[in-house]
This record gives sequence, structure tokens and C-alpha cells, in this order.
Amino acid sequence: MTTTETAPDQTLATLLRIADALERIAPPRRKAADLKSADAFVWQASGSELVPVPKVNRVALSLLRGVDRVRDTLAENTERFAKGLPANNVLLWGARGMGKSSLVKAVHADTNLRLANNALPLKLIEIHREDIESLPGLMSQLRNDPHRAIVFCDDLSFDSDDTSYKSLKAVLDGGVEGRPDNVVFYATSNRRHLLPRDMMDNERSTSINPGEAIEEKVSLSDRFGLWLGFHKCSQDEYLEMINGYAGHFGLDVAPEELRRDALEWSTTRGSRSGRTAWQYIQDLAGRLGKKLEG
Repeated sequence: MTTTETAPDQTLATLLRIADALERIAPPRRKAADLKSADAFVWQASGSELVPVPKVNRVALSLLRGVDRVRDTLAENTERFAKGLPANNVLLWGARGMGKSSLVKAVHADTNLRLANNALPLKLIEIHREDIESLPGLMSQLRNDPHRAIVFCDDLSFDSDDTSYKSLKAVLDGGVEGRPDNVVFYATSNRRHLLPRDMMDNERSTSINPGEAIEEKVSLSDRFGLWLGFHKCSQDEYLEMINGYAGHFGLDVAPEELRRDALEWSTTRGSRSGRTAWQYIQDLAGRLGKKLEG
């Protein structure tokens, strides 16, 4: 066999080896979102995929006490969205441990329960704070899906040198494509404007035009049509939470003993909140040898 006869075969073999090498070093193909597999998902930015959550960590809506006004407002907004009606992005801001993220998860479940006859259930998709820059990629996956989805970010805030807020800002309102019609964005934060106060005050004091200096960053909050504030609870509200949990889970404790014990628990922790109440109930149930079920 002559050299000229084997040259094409050698060229083809070389091209196949190159193609195989390129295939190995290429990034993995993006998996198409399958929103039918679960009602809740976590967005995995590294693989650009939605990971199903078989069982969501949440409490029943009826157990969230002391937040009646914001509960009703969030539930109404969520129901309108689930029905295909106009709805707002929501920022739940305020005191730690007052049930902001718990309320989002509880309202999602309650909405699906009440609207069970709807053709498609409402989806809840959590995106981690550090993955906010990948939000446009998530939106592109959801844009043409028939399901409606709440994209949820817990404990959202930005530091002074953080520019990832621009991705969120563009998706919520200002981008060419904007937010898909089948998506709303819910976020919780301890900050009303998502920025540290000392940063905002510093930019005001050192700028020729203080208003313009922080306008771009503060305007991020304006992309949320609803601001729902959570404030520290009173002693009566704290005890109402305790009594609600104890009754729901059948924790048999004398009322005066429960009151005294619960107040002592909050005093040792220096705070009264929904989180403190829940931590006390877990401790009480453990001491009583009861599982928190139902």
C-alpha cells in the first residue's frame, strides 16, 4: 500500500482524535429543566441545573403567628400569580428569626393546596445568594416552561465591593428580556435596601451629589413591588407562638409552667422571635420524649 493511499486514513484518524479530545474538555451539556419531577428545586449554578427537593423543610402556615398582615398580603400576591394574574416581586425584610423564609415556603405549599384544581402546580426554586450572578441563566431555562415559579433567595444582601446586584437588577426589571411572565422573585433580607447602612452613609457624605451616588444601588429595592416588614415580637406574640406550637404538636404541659419555662428560655437567649419559640418547642418536645410530627 502506497503512502498516498494511507494519507487520507491518517488524516481522518487525526481529526477523530482531535474531535474526541475536544469532546472530553468541553463543559457538560446543560440538562433541561424538568419541573414536573417535584414542587420545589434548588438551583445549582455550577452545573446550570435544577435539583429536585423531595421534602421541603417547612412549617404549616397556621403555625406562623404574629405576622397576620404580611402573611395575608404575601398569600394574596402568590395566589394571583398562581392564577396567571399580574403579581409583584416581594422583599421580606426586617428582624431576624421572625419567619420570613418560613412564610415563603408555607405560602407556597398553602397556595398549591388551595388551588389544587389548577392545571399545573406552582413551583418554588431556591437560588443561593452567592449564585445571584447566574440568575439570567436560570431565567432563560424557566422562560418557556408552562409552569409558574417563585424564584426565592434567602438572606439576600450585598457588600460594598459586590457588583452581582446588577444581574438581579437587570432580571427584575431593567434587562432587554426582563423577568419572564411565568416567574416572580421573592427575597428575604435583614436590610430594607439590601445594603449596609454605613456604606450608604459614607457614600452620601463623600459625594458631590449624594443622591446620585447611591441611586443605582438603592434603586435595586425599588424593583420589588411589595416590601413586607417583620419586626421584633412582643412577649404576648411570643407566648402565642409557643401556645400554638404546643397545641399543634400535643405537648402536654400545664399553662403556667409552659409560660414560665418559655419566658426563661427567651431571657437566656436575649431575644423573642419565631425562631426562639421554635427552638424552645424542639427542646421541650425532646424533654417530653415526643416527636414533632403533623
